[in-house]
Amino acid sequence: MFDRQPRTAAVPPGWPPLVPPPEAEGWQVPAVSWLLDFCPADYRLYASWRRQPVALAWLATRHIDAQLVAMRQAYREVRVELGEHLTDEGLAQVLADLESEGVRLLAARRSAGLVYDALQGKRYVPRL
Repeated sequence: MFDRQPRTAAVPPGWPPLVPPPEAEGWQVPAVSWLLDFCPADYRLYASWRRQPVALAWLATRHIDAQLVAMRQAYREVRVELGEHLTDEGLAQVLADLESEGVRLLAARRSAGLVYDALQGKRYVPRL
């Protein structure tokens, strides 16, 4: 006899670790909570985002995109705007933090895009 391991659904690279795969029953509930974490806190007050998760995913991707624009602009301008008010070490730390936040946001944008696709019914098929 063979040991039968339960098959786990394949998810694409970048799928949020806290969100079960789209084939899992009820996966949209944790997906909605995860998406709301990338939106303004007041968005949790609107029931429509929970009832229409594809709309929430669409909007969350836009919020993340806007945050990326802000991080990139801040990175370009911080030396000019704050250079005389920060020590060299302080400026270096601010630049490093902006870079780290940009990397985090890029990963979040990929993940949110994947969730958005899954909410639209698109499924990931792994390549051999």
